[in-house]
Amino acid sequence: MSKTISAGRTPKIIIESIGGDLSLVGWEGDDILLKADDDEMKVSQDGDQVNLSCSDDLSLRVPKAASVFISSIGGDASIRGVMGELELKEIGGDLSLRDVNSVAIDTVQADFSLRGAKGHLSIKSANSDVSIRDVEGNVSLASVADDLALRDVRGNVSANVAEDVVMYLNPQAGNTYSVTAGDDILLVMPPKANATLTLNADEIDIEWKGIEDDEEATSRVITLGDGSAAVTLNAGGDIRVSNQSNAGESAEEFGNFAGMGMDWSGFGDRISRRMEQANQRAQRKVEEAARRIEHKTREAERRASRGKGFLEVGRWNWDFAPKGVPMPPKSPVSDEERLTILKMLQEKKITAEEAEQLLAALEGGS
Repeated sequence: MSKTISAGRTPKIIIESIGGDLSLVGWEGDDILLKADDDEMKVSQDGDQVNLSCSDDLSLRVPKAASVFISSIGGDASIRGVMGELELKEIGGDLSLRDVNSVAIDTVQADFSLRGAKGHLSIKSANSDVSIRDVEGNVSLASVADDLALRDVRGNVSANVAEDVVMYLNPQAGNTYSVTAGDDILLVMPPKANATLTLNADEIDIEWKGIEDDEEATSRVITLGDGSAAVTLNAGGDIRVSNQSNAGESAEEFGNFAGMGMDWSGFGDRISRRMEQANQRAQRKVEEAARRIEHKTREAERRASRGKGFLEVGRWNWDFAPKGVPMPPKSPVSDEERLTILKMLQEKKITAEEAEQLLAALEGGS
């Protein structure tokens, strides 16, 4: 169903909740056009304010100068061409923004991508990859759970990132750029950049004419040009600073960042090694949990044979009661059931954490 609402050229649109996906586009028209199933959508209007909700997917066309406030979206959201204020609280899926003004976001549960913002961007929590390009104002990222790729931000930058960061910056005099990353940071700037770099990392690699590389240093302060911009980088892994436009050749496996128009070939070597190491640690944890479950289930059966009480975990029951005490009907733990637990772990149908919870339950029966 399509519905048209007239609320002026600068309406205020309040979206309470959307159960599915949202497509929102700013257009030159004066009206608001809504498309959704009639029985899934609720709309009310008070002058230039429009309140709406939809239990499924929703498509909106709004005047370009509209301001939009969104409380909750269950699925993905795509917003482009909206130049009024944008405020989003909770996005359950991916969020893609194109050609907007200022944006304030509380939480994005999946990937976030922004191309083109005339104003500022602030995000409290992004729980996956973040890709940002062409922002006139400031960028503030309080928490990014995975990787960050950032290019062509004219304002200040503040970011806390759990994994890797790639930045292409042309530092502006008087601006501050402060980035903390759990792993590696790659910073690429023009050869004539003016910045004071304060760097802290396991290893610091400077590819810059006139700047000597110090392989042993884990902390450096470097002045480039007149040093008029302040760049502070703290990395749990390595920092690489370069003025080579092809420096991105060391970053290919950076998730969904190919769309930034950079050459990412080669940057994934350390990342791949860390992923392999993490997988090996996870596998060892699963195997250890499996061994502990094997040990505890056998121990529980031995206690049951001595009669010390009764423990029930899911559909598995152990009778530890003294003889003569009536207990609920039960069946002994069979080898088949024990092997089922181990198989569920091996096939990743349960996690190591869930295995630990089962272990805790078994230990509670001692």
